[in-house]
Amino acid sequence: MPYLTLLIPLVALPRLPQAETLRIATFNTELSRKGPGLLLRDIERGEDKQIAAVIAVIAEANPDILLLQGIDWDYNNQALKALTQRLAQAGSPYPHLFASQPNAGLATELDLDGDGRLGGPGDSQGYGDYTGRAGLAVLSRSPLVLDEMQDLSALLWREIPGATLPQHPDGSPFPSPQAQAIQRLSSTAHWVLPIMLANGQRLTLLCFQAAPPLFDGAEDRNGLRNADEIRLWQVFLDGLLPVELAPPPTRRFVIVGGANLDPNQGDGRRDSIAQLLQDRRLQDPLPYSTQANTATVDWGEGRRMRVDYLLPSKEWQVAAAGVVWPESDSSPAAHASRHRLVWVDLVLD
Repeated sequence: MPYLTLLIPLVALPRLPQAETLRIATFNTELSRKGPGLLLRDIERGEDKQIAAVIAVIAEANPDILLLQGIDWDYNNQALKALTQRLAQAGSPYPHLFASQPNAGLATELDLDGDGRLGGPGDSQGYGDYTGRAGLAVLSRSPLVLDEMQDLSALLWREIPGATLPQHPDGSPFPSPQAQAIQRLSSTAHWVLPIMLANGQRLTLLCFQAAPPLFDGAEDRNGLRNADEIRLWQVFLDGLLPVELAPPPTRRFVIVGGANLDPNQGDGRRDSIAQLLQDRRLQDPLPYSTQANTATVDWGEGRRMRVDYLLPSKEWQVAAAGVVWPESDSSPAAHASRHRLVWVDLVLD
């Protein structure tokens, strides 16, 4: 029996009848494969149970705007287009999409991770052993204003105001001055993407996926980078990035994506996400599930954390928010990803 029979209702996600709302969601699908082109192959074959589960989760939540994390990128967005075709067949069409090459898997000629070797996945601008590994993508039912999109992904880490760069015990740059001279801050991407809504309002998505603050040494390279990737949004909103960039949005924006950091538990510099959550320009709708409270990922062995976020700017009225946590082992969300789809409903004026 085809695995798409998982499209039976998995969780009730009602919208408030008294107000017109916009549902925005983020979902780290973990749709990354062992090499380029393999995700497209698996989507087109139609036999992959994980892909079917991802489609079921998205179709049931039915967001109007969706940021996908952890999805492989290719030059013509063929895999993303194939996925949207499957979503349309499942009753969840997205006529507008955007994805671009992530820093993950973007190879360099230097030793960026300090392991003394060249050409490894840690020597890419973001960890990855092939071009396009585990990128970002936006799917939308409203038009994307692509000619005004700002891609912050090429900003160098050392050029960000207040950057804290890793050092050797003697205080010299880790792993080398040459590496820090080319090291980008974004491990995957940071996008500023305007969207034109049907009511004439403009919404700006601030999209990102930060590196895990783990898998390094005493220099805490990944922990420091994770913290500055999160802090970049506050630097951007403060208007402190290079002048050639357009001014930051002052209203009607949503920070959306993966911080890879829980404010209350786990490794990493938790102050960075705590400070973002407390920023007065933002509000935290605290998406919630009855099964796991505010957790958005299950790393196994009882390690459930909040690492995926939707943070609307303060002028939005939040109607509802939630996390699609599996109700049982047979739920599609249990088979799609270790991460859970997170959603928020915003009231349209």
